Amino acid sequence: MSHLGYHAMVLHAHLPYVRHPEYDFFLEEHWLYEAITETYVPLLVMLEELVRDEVDFRLTMTMTPSLVSMLQDELLQNRYLIYIQRLIELAEKEVVRTDKDPDFNPLARYYLQRFKATLALFDDRYHCNLVEGFRQFQDYGVLEIVTCCATHGFLPLFQTYPEAVRAQIQVAAQHYRTTFGRGPRGIWLAECGFYPGVDSYLAEAGINFFFTDTHGILNATPRPRYGAYAPLFCPDSGVATFCRDRESSEQVWSSEQGYPGDFWFREYYRDIGYDLDFDYIKDYVQPDGTRKNTGIKYHRVTGKTDKKKPYDIAMAQQRADVHATHFVRCRAEQIMRLAQMFGDKRPIVLSPYDAELYGHWWFEGPDWLNLVLRKAALNQDVYKLTTPYEYLLENPTNQLAEPSPSSWGANGYNNFWLNPTNDKIYRHLHKATERMIELAYRFGNPYPLQHKALNQAARELLLAQSSDWPFIMKTGTMVEYAVKRVKTHLHRFNQLYQAIYSDEIDGEWLTKIEYLDNIFPEVDYRVYTMPGRA
Repeated sequence: MSHLGYHAMVLHAHLPYVRHPEYDFFLEEHWLYEAITETYVPLLVMLEELVRDEVDFRLTMTMTPSLVSMLQDELLQNRYLIYIQRLIELAEKEVVRTDKDPDFNPLARYYLQRFKATLALFDDRYHCNLVEGFRQFQDYGVLEIVTCCATHGFLPLFQTYPEAVRAQIQVAAQHYRTTFGRGPRGIWLAECGFYPGVDSYLAEAGINFFFTDTHGILNATPRPRYGAYAPLFCPDSGVATFCRDRESSEQVWSSEQGYPGDFWFREYYRDIGYDLDFDYIKDYVQPDGTRKNTGIKYHRVTGKTDKKKPYDIAMAQQRADVHATHFVRCRAEQIMRLAQMFGDKRPIVLSPYDAELYGHWWFEGPDWLNLVLRKAALNQDVYKLTTPYEYLLENPTNQLAEPSPSSWGANGYNNFWLNPTNDKIYRHLHKATERMIELAYRFGNPYPLQHKALNQAARELLLAQSSDWPFIMKTGTMVEYAVKRVKTHLHRFNQLYQAIYSDEIDGEWLTKIEYLDNIFPEVDYRVYTMPGRA
């Protein structure tokens, strides 16, 4: 082949499992609704346009089991329909309110058209199930969907419980098979959290590759011959690991030099939910009157000033094109340099990002990504867009080395998820983990109600183990909610544990919490046992 190397772009699409049928309105559910409107639908539109135009591209995307479960949930789908219809109603009012405003009225009309198109795609084309949309592009061969730990559990902090680590991976793999009709080829370990030995559980689940942060490969043993620009095979399992390229990450992520900070791009932090008179906006914020983002934003970044200028769609799209050209040129120059250094080994540059950066935080992100993929498709004499799996098929010989313990959190290891803001939860999580393993070994032949209770105990523990809760505690946002979620799931788990042992299972209560925490309907509590161990 004529190309000198490869580029793989990876979007990590994840949200914690938030579903509260016991309330008519629940603010945290809006994390999902905002992501559907601003990230997942725009990405589907982008994929449709690329396939329609016969662009030769490849993209890799994590769809975590918790996100997939929410996107497939009928209750949340119906609530999203209400959400987007309310947004259309607000946009219609904005068109009237801004009628005499030459700067804001075109934007109000733009939002109205955009929200109506979003509703049409969500409801009419994909029948409220966006997962089927993404699956369709995987079936076309242009998108590689990888899985993640079942509830985004941060595995390094559970490594003393092999059954629990294995369960996070096995439940995810089974959920993926149920959803996508085949096993997952790759996995995004939550927060890129790796420790030596976890790869053996990936191999058991039939998973071929995973990702680490840059230092996971750079500090590997023995030293990696090609640095961060070729995968390694873990010595015992043969599973491949790819790592993040710092240069391409910095161009997008950096708060100072990153593309999203362009002065012409839309300002995330100016929203009519906060800007407009309360009596006008009150029906579109929280029921208690607390203001929130609506998604209608009229200003651009402008600069380090409180006096933000009106957003200009045409200029923003022009700047997205400029930045896309720059990014593709930088990848070509980078890969040419690396190819010259490596000789006969074709390098791969891997660029992973949180999917919600594209559209939600960085409004122009999907347009930029669309342009990057189109421009890169014209550069294939220098580099080829690929997925990790396709790279391994074309480059089956790679170095054997053990990656180092690592994560992509602050400081690169575990302290973002284990520190004085959140450390108190782990003694309780670990005790519940011990109890779940105990239940799995002890009750090998349960009667039907007991079996249901054991499966629900597994669900409650998995939900309690989500890395999102200690993450939120550390960042200081919605801390009360995160603490409550851990406490709620652990309380339900412990009630189930006591009821199973005392043989006093309340069937009515069990049915209720099965409805409240209904993730992984196919889960089997025996996943908390190790094969061959009695």
